[in-house]
Amino acid sequence: MKEIQLSNRLQAVVDLVSKGAKVADVGCDHAYISIYMIEQGIAGHVVAMDVNKGPLERAKDNIKEHGLNDQIETRLSNGIKELNPGEVNTLLIAGMGGPLMEEILSGNEEVLSNVSELVLQPQSEIAHVRKFVESIGFELEQEQMLWEDGKCYVMFKCVRKENVEKYGTELFYRYGKSLLEQKNVALLQYIQKEKDNAESIIEKLKLHPSQRTRDIMEEWKQTIQFCEEALRYYEG
Repeated sequence: MKEIQLSNRLQAVVDLVSKGAKVADVGCDHAYISIYMIEQGIAGHVVAMDVNKGPLERAKDNIKEHGLNDQIETRLSNGIKELNPGEVNTLLIAGMGGPLMEEILSGNEEVLSNVSELVLQPQSEIAHVRKFVESIGFELEQEQMLWEDGKCYVMFKCVRKENVEKYGTELFYRYGKSLLEQKNVALLQYIQKEKDNAESIIEKLKLHPSQRTRDIMEEWKQTIQFCEEALRYYEG
């Protein structure tokens, strides 16, 4: 039996899960994360869920091979629709676009109201996801960011709070307050790359002057302003 080895991205996601949690691994694919969490003593119980039958069958085989049928349950489900209220206290969703992630979190209000922790790794619309989790009663407690295979990934842990302390500024929603305060190196590289890209696009747009290109240029100039404001956190 081969030991489960996670990528750096997935390891960073799993590291955010509170020890002993009852976890729903939403979009579990072949259940590698589910198996790893049990074998490493991170989770006490896991419901491994996927909307597709094929990956879920592979997940069942992998779970059986590792002798974890008593601790990992598989379930065919569109998002969290087939979860029962109180069955888990943590939702783990990784590797999905932000809008789909928000749709999943909105798909079963009873379940969500009984969850105390979200561990999320959205692939897009990061700023909007940060705002969304606040709107459903969760506060961003911990964030991580890293590069893997030329792509930047953000993951965060959100905890349920009665009075959510909001990020408050568009800069923080865009880049992550704690990441900026930590002077996260991956974020620094991301910001520098975003700034260089914006400047390059503006130079190209200057070659085709029109009202439309001027409007687009203003949007990219705003991006540069955000980048420059963020880069001040790394000074000194």
